[in-house]
Amino acid sequence: MLSPGALNLITDVKGLTVGNATDETAKTGVTVLRCARAFVSAVDVRGGAPGVRETDTLAPETLVGRTDAIVLTGGSVFGLAAADGVASALSQQNIGLRIGVKGPAIPIVPAAVLHDLANDGDKNWGDTPPYRALGVEAAQNASGNFNLGSLGAGRGAMAGALKGGLGSASLILEDGVAVGALVAANPVGSVVMADGKTFYAWPWECDGEFGDQSPPEKKDGADPFPAHSRLGNRTQAGANTTIAIVATSADLTNVEAKRVAMMAHDGIARAVRPAHSPFDGDIVFAIATAADAAPTDPLMRAGAIARIGAAAGDCLARAIARAVFEARK
Repeated sequence: MLSPGALNLITDVKGLTVGNATDETAKTGVTVLRCARAFVSAVDVRGGAPGVRETDTLAPETLVGRTDAIVLTGGSVFGLAAADGVASALSQQNIGLRIGVKGPAIPIVPAAVLHDLANDGDKNWGDTPPYRALGVEAAQNASGNFNLGSLGAGRGAMAGALKGGLGSASLILEDGVAVGALVAANPVGSVVMADGKTFYAWPWECDGEFGDQSPPEKKDGADPFPAHSRLGNRTQAGANTTIAIVATSADLTNVEAKRVAMMAHDGIARAVRPAHSPFDGDIVFAIATAADAAPTDPLMRAGAIARIGAAAGDCLARAIARAVFEARK
């Protein structure tokens, strides 16, 4: 049976660190995943209302296909400014692309946002939204160990009718390859079953990470809009999103990382009902650090990618449940 890594965080994939910055007045925040070097990356968008920056940079047909950091942030369109802060902070550390001998380093910093503008935090920030400064702070705070729950990009999140938050989980595969997930969980759908307490992700729980859950006391009915979602009284679009990053220590190409991101979206579908709605901006980034070799035989390699993608989906489902569990403590 597979087990989580030592921290049960995405940083069990060596070479990754995570930093958080939270504005308690505005009830919002930023989470930054930093890479020890520019790692192969990809992205897959499934939700109907995404808010993103530099995702096209990761397309397999483009020049770069690597990232120096990835930003998950609250604030909707205003939150995209967090990536400006991260890019500036990294460039000052001489991290990023060098094109010619002149000019600053150019970090590649994709970002995804969730909508938390409607909570009761003070958003009267005038012409100076806090996100650029929060991005700088989060980048500077990055470390291997970090807290989960109601902080960083998860500070203002909701998961259906429940408090959302920041979650993470990991698995170590039989061959030693590490897989992990990081998520800011803010779905319009429900993360719990009809009993109001059993997570949809309960079958994949490891080591009591979200309360040592038992099988559900009450099964869901036929209603596709569960009671603990917010779809029954939905009035406006674009106010939700599950934004996530999955990572592996395997040596993958950009195209293979894209397949892992696609498979990892199934983790959202396992943990949220319904998922990928027109009101969500669900997005999954994938990173491959290349610390562990992948098979060279084509069929063996395809099997390894399938295994990594399946594990990434399981980690993401667990991370969503952990996000809500920690935020509700």
